[in-house]
Amino acid sequence: MRVKKEKMEKQDKNKNEIQEKEKVLLVGADDGSEKDFDRSMEELADLAKACFMEPAGMITQRLESINKGLYIGAGKVQEVKEMAELLAVNVIIFDDALTPSQIRNLQKEIGKPILDRTTLILDIFETRARTREAKLQVESARLKYLLPRLVGMHEALTRQGGTSGSMSSRGAGEKKLELDRRRIEHRISELSKELKEISKERQIQRKKRHESRIPLVALVGYTNAGKSTIMNAMIDMYKKKEEKKILEEDMLFATLDTTVRRICAGNNRDFLLSDTVGFIHKLPHDLVEAFHSTLEEIESADLLVHVVDYSDPYYREQMQITRQTLAELHAGEIPIITVFNKADKCEHADVFPRTSGEDRIYLSAREETSICMLTDLILDKVYAEYCTEKFLIPYSQGGVVSYFMENTHIISKEYKEKGTCITTKCHRADVEKYAEYLA
Repeated sequence: MRVKKEKMEKQDKNKNEIQEKEKVLLVGADDGSEKDFDRSMEELADLAKACFMEPAGMITQRLESINKGLYIGAGKVQEVKEMAELLAVNVIIFDDALTPSQIRNLQKEIGKPILDRTTLILDIFETRARTREAKLQVESARLKYLLPRLVGMHEALTRQGGTSGSMSSRGAGEKKLELDRRRIEHRISELSKELKEISKERQIQRKKRHESRIPLVALVGYTNAGKSTIMNAMIDMYKKKEEKKILEEDMLFATLDTTVRRICAGNNRDFLLSDTVGFIHKLPHDLVEAFHSTLEEIESADLLVHVVDYSDPYYREQMQITRQTLAELHAGEIPIITVFNKADKCEHADVFPRTSGEDRIYLSAREETSICMLTDLILDKVYAEYCTEKFLIPYSQGGVVSYFMENTHIISKEYKEKGTCITTKCHRADVEKYAEYLA
């Protein structure tokens, strides 16, 4: 216990040292294409904090168009350099994806490491990844993003390679840049093969779940909206056995790995609840592509629960970003419930929990009544295709009786002369399958 405690204290100390060391300067350019530029810069600061960095200052510039060579104007670059020296920052972070030439030119002019928004998000994902799949996905996304930017990362990458050994037949030798590019392309290919194998395993798992007819409900929404809080609350309330909870923290991208838990709400009306990675403004395309096998849980869901941080002044914009991302994932047509979470933090909020129509609910994920109401709403949706029927099953067909007892909501059960008479609420597919026993 003492060794473990000392190890934890050492980790906390190292973490604090990193936080003290990694002071950053945030830079953004507004060319009019960004609807909520100020919000984007605020979010950049939150992303930096989520990566254990300390935003020491912020510089913005309004431009008619983004500078192709430097992203911002030459005069503003000098201002950034002077501010970086004054604040003694370690890194400069830009609020957009920079081109290779912009990275190279900015590093040359400013003389400090340059990060862009995409790289920062990738850093956060790399820190949060816990499972083998998530780590492979993040590595794949990072390498795909790095590949075209190698030329701007470091002057050393352009040095000539040696001419000894196998390289001697190549005259002056190959550039180190080319060698790095080949290594990265080879690694991307390896990762792609590994992720395809994992994807096959997921498909088998999804097929089994589909055959069991247990509805799959996927929690989706903007990062830090409260998805993990809702899942943990349901695990607490409806656990059939001790279930492991998921990480729940007030920070962007606290959890990455898709987690599925069986929620046993009673009367054989179980459903599977999936917590997926959160979305964000300017979510890197390579990251969405790398996480596609994980996000397929959304595509195969019977119902989506769109969790919204109702207390965030930009919640409407976040809802729009979520809808756009779902459309990109071909999940725009799946039935959806919109959950306006954190209603307890809103002064203008009405009494909660409360529903609004059939597919909107206002609640606080930390209140038991809210979770009960949300669960009822989910059950009404996912079991809408269920109907109440009566079956008379011969005693020789005990397996059919067992199926109904284990997988449907039994309303009544009687033993008749010709067999077992069951009144049950079951899926229409079960009615068609066992139509010969309808009473």
